[in-house]
Amino acid sequence: MSGLPPQPSEDAFEPKPALRNATTIALQAGIVGAFVSAVQNALGSHSRGAAGFLTRSGGTIGTFAAMGAAFAFTESAVANQRETNDALNGIAGGCAAGFLAGLRTRSIPVALGSCAVIGAAMGTFDYAGEIAGRSKEEKEEKRKKFFKSVPQSVHHASE
Repeated sequence: MSGLPPQPSEDAFEPKPALRNATTIALQAGIVGAFVSAVQNALGSHSRGAAGFLTRSGGTIGTFAAMGAAFAFTESAVANQRETNDALNGIAGGCAAGFLAGLRTRSIPVALGSCAVIGAAMGTFDYAGEIAGRSKEEKEEKRKKFFKSVPQSVHHASE
């Protein structure tokens, strides 16, 4: 043998760090929630001034962060349990996030409906990405075209 470690096959599953993904996405979604809360505060008429960002519409920040964390954790946990990367992981994550969004309205039927709608949307999005995605060979070829190759030593005909 050549002494090289065995290369993993292209279809080998790599486990996803569920807690790290959930934390990262929760922070990102919380930032989006803060922006939405700021817009709600700016467009609403009230006497609380800038404090309304947290007091009136601050729950939006927590809801966005919770939905992001639920989506990322559920998607990673399902992928790790099934040891596959496919659209079903996105469906489960979307359902978890949608269920949380529905619970904010304090209605189980709305929570179940949100689970179905957001789960279907995320599943469709993931499935379409898998279909339209390029193969690894195509990605590698594009990468080689984009980056400069290391020049080989030049041999002159006079040598």
